[in-house]
Amino acid sequence: MNNTNQSSNEGFLRLPEVLKLIPVSKSTWWAGVKSGRYPKSIKLSDRITAWRVDEIRQLMHTLESAND
Repeated sequence: MNNTNQSSNEGFLRLPEVLKLIPVSKSTWWAGVKSGRYPKSIKLSDRITAWRVDEIRQLMHTLESAND
């Protein structure tokens, strides 16, 4: 799967990878997606849901700024 190193802002992350970066429960994550707090998912296929790396990075930056 794609990693989130600083040189790559393209690609996708699956939910387990996202939750390693944004430590919340699955139900909290999905509630945040539904409410608009977290980015919308992208369906890569019938059984594969992912999020854009750049949108997750932006969310991480926003959350870090809110904690400062």
